[in-house]
Amino acid sequence: MPAHALRLLRAPWTAVAAAAVLAVSLLISLPASGFGATSSGCRVEYTTNEWTGGYTAQLHVTNLGPAVSSWRLTWTYTGDQQVTSAWNATVTQSGSQVTAVNASYNGALAGGGAVDFGLQGTVHTGGSQPAGFALNGQSCGGDSTTPPTTPPSTPPDTPPTTPPATDCGSAAVCTGFEDQSGPVPSGAWQFSAPDCQGTGTAAIDTEVAHSGTKSLRVDGRAGYCNHAFVTSTADLSSVGPVLYIRMWVRHTTALPAGHVAFVSMPDSSQGGRALRIGGQNGALQWNRESDDATLPAQSPAGVALSAPLTTQTWHCLRFAVDTSAPKLDTWLDNNQVAGLHADGVPTQDIDQQWLSRTTPPRPTALRLGWESYSTGDDTLWFDDVAVASTPVSC
Repeated sequence: MPAHALRLLRAPWTAVAAAAVLAVSLLISLPASGFGATSSGCRVEYTTNEWTGGYTAQLHVTNLGPAVSSWRLTWTYTGDQQVTSAWNATVTQSGSQVTAVNASYNGALAGGGAVDFGLQGTVHTGGSQPAGFALNGQSCGGDSTTPPTTPPSTPPDTPPTTPPATDCGSAAVCTGFEDQSGPVPSGAWQFSAPDCQGTGTAAIDTEVAHSGTKSLRVDGRAGYCNHAFVTSTADLSSVGPVLYIRMWVRHTTALPAGHVAFVSMPDSSQGGRALRIGGQNGALQWNRESDDATLPAQSPAGVALSAPLTTQTWHCLRFAVDTSAPKLDTWLDNNQVAGLHADGVPTQDIDQQWLSRTTPPRPTALRLGWESYSTGDDTLWFDDVAVASTPVSC
């Protein structure tokens, strides 16, 4: 596989600009049991974002009873929702009946423990609230639901009238791009094409933002030499010993089968070659430029332990890069991604390639943009970016 650079692009709201985003929170009391365990109770929180023609849902399941070794959550859609993909669980649908089964890494739930998973789907006539939740075959008891919030009168990406509060203190990088004075990145952020430049572009966008009134937009193009990044001028070579990186990202096109990157960090431990964050086989991945090692391994089982980056939605991505040991960690919307976790202990289908190199990474700079060597046009937005030596929350 050829080496790749990373580009971050911001995705326009186009198809959903006129649609309201509906946040639905359902709190459901369920009698729960492990397969063969005694019924005891659980709580399900179901939150959705809807737009014209589609939706995503995040489910937070809390086990209020004895520990279980595996779980299966079922429910019924009363509208025309149709699940198309999922992360952190295997989700199938037959008619209106939906079944979510734990992944290999999150089946065990201690008493009081919780698990999160999400899904994406289509909807055409409006998403009615799901009904009939059951955990491990036990029907829901004493259901209570919170009515949907009133949909906003403007599209969800309409910027607030005031800039966001600073939430990353004295971090080495802490920006919502509000200080950018024109459409061309300037000052602390400079356009760059680390290997070669093609038709990809980057600009400061005043129409789509996660918070405040501005964001960084990257229009990435497929094919060799279409590298386009915006590089922070901040020197990260002394930040640590653990670099904590947080960003909000939104994009328009699903991650392709081929390798793409949207974050690139020059790494002195690789002689300046990049430590990269992007995607392959439809899921998020880390990639090391010097030997093209990936995290997770690109086997079906490895890819299943990662997660897709759903489109038309702002996501909070957080990373921890240990510069004293070959360790990495990744969170998507505050959920740890099992396939993007390297703790130094070999794990099948995850880090066998990654641990072939024992020298810890030492990133020296942050680049946001897009790089693809095959298919992979995309438009991405980045906002509320932070790099610090202590964790920065979403």
